[in-house]
Amino acid sequence: MRVLALLAVLSLGATSALAAEEPSGCDKFKWPIERDRAALTAPDRAKLASGAEQAAVPSSAITLALVAPAEARLPSPPERAPKDGTFAGFTSFKAAKAGLYTISLSSGAWVDLVQDGHVLKPVAFSGATDCDGIRKTMKYELSDKPFVLQVSGAKDNSLSISILAAQ
Repeated sequence: MRVLALLAVLSLGATSALAAEEPSGCDKFKWPIERDRAALTAPDRAKLASGAEQAAVPSSAITLALVAPAEARLPSPPERAPKDGTFAGFTSFKAAKAGLYTISLSSGAWVDLVQDGHVLKPVAFSGATDCDGIRKTMKYELSDKPFVLQVSGAKDNSLSISILAAQ
């Protein structure tokens, strides 16, 4: 009887571990990603240093240079502590038009979007592995006030980011 109980517990653990894995492939995102993916892979992405301030949300994607978390001087502590050996950085935007925005990343990292002193929670999230050019995408409701986009926990020292008005 104990053996059966142990097998049942092990089976449940394996099932929940499999369910926690992210989907694989570009067709596994929860909404169409073609526009975001095209922006993230476009050759004309502006290259920004961490800490750069932008007048407005760019019309195309950016490539943000990242540094060690201790050097990043993020304006707000990240909601998820970065692991050793990862990179972090931020950029700020003086103006935003109020509305729903899709923020997409070329590779995995943690995002904190800070506006009016508050960390915003995404209204939707989707991610998939094994999709060239895009790793995750989130939707945020922004007001017309300045905001800061912080990235932490990135494996590489640069990351492409698109911030596009949602369609």
